[in-house]
Amino acid sequence: MGATNDSTFSHFILIGFSDRPDLERVLFAIILPAYLLTLLGNSTIILVSRLDPHLHTPMYFFLTHLSFLDLSFTSCSIPQLLYNLSGPDKTISYVGCVLQLVLFLGLGGVECLLLAVMAYDRFVAICKPLHYMVIMSPRLCVGLVSVAWSCGVANSLAMSPATLSLPRCGHRRVDHFLCEMPALIRMACVNTAVVEGIAFILAIGIVLSPLVFILVSYGYIVRAVLRISSAAGRQKAFNTCGSHLTVVSLFYGNIIYMYMQPGHSSSQDQGKFLTLFYNIVTPLLNPLIYTLRNKEVKGALRRLLLGSPETGKVRAGSRQTREKLSG
Repeated sequence: MGATNDSTFSHFILIGFSDRPDLERVLFAIILPAYLLTLLGNSTIILVSRLDPHLHTPMYFFLTHLSFLDLSFTSCSIPQLLYNLSGPDKTISYVGCVLQLVLFLGLGGVECLLLAVMAYDRFVAICKPLHYMVIMSPRLCVGLVSVAWSCGVANSLAMSPATLSLPRCGHRRVDHFLCEMPALIRMACVNTAVVEGIAFILAIGIVLSPLVFILVSYGYIVRAVLRISSAAGRQKAFNTCGSHLTVVSLFYGNIIYMYMQPGHSSSQDQGKFLTLFYNIVTPLLNPLIYTLRNKEVKGALRRLLLGSPETGKVRAGSRQTREKLSG
């Protein structure tokens, strides 16, 4: 059966963890509250960053986009996973599978580049503090975010058709809990070396290049911090960057393993659990990392929950900055 017939499938079967019914029940009990907390945490970050005038800065503009990405990322796969874990039906429609693949590749690419943008923001803040607001102008912030979104979408538009066009010879069973690229490549009944090669090349541009940029940026940041004479100043600078570095470590540790070896070389069971971590644990931890380590966010939450006269006075003066950043 060729690729033409493959495209007429009405649905796929997501095998996921169906060979372990006991594990399915445990995962459902863990993933459901984790998903709800992810929605709550990232929505809170977005609302606080938008509503509190003290957080109308480039750093929190980027953080808002990161939280929106995490919300979108988990919501494109976790509801389907919860449905499949809760009963015997493991199907997903062909259109649903295509949407998962397109969103997964697109949003993942955007997040890689957005983390690099956030590293540049921290580099300017630490290494060029007197020129920070001039360099990180609203126009530049919007431009950097637009480039990240454009490249992520382009990556998805390049890899999604290449993956979906592979002949599957009638195979409908996806050995994963979602329609992601490595699992769909493994279903192919032809040699996939060309598609895997394209994926590897694109991964260098979308995944590795931003990572190299992040590492170089933090190399300059560390050098600048070590030149600060006061211990309090050094501690403040490290705290400013610590949250971002933690998020980068969580994100890149998983994505490099999965997408730099997209086909048969990766363990299928390992891939499932890594993708699960990447889909639910990382987006769940991001809001906690930024709130627990960040006095500004904790202060903003306190002001919004308890109310503050200062907030009302500052809000009017910051409206113009917020409008510029939001475009």
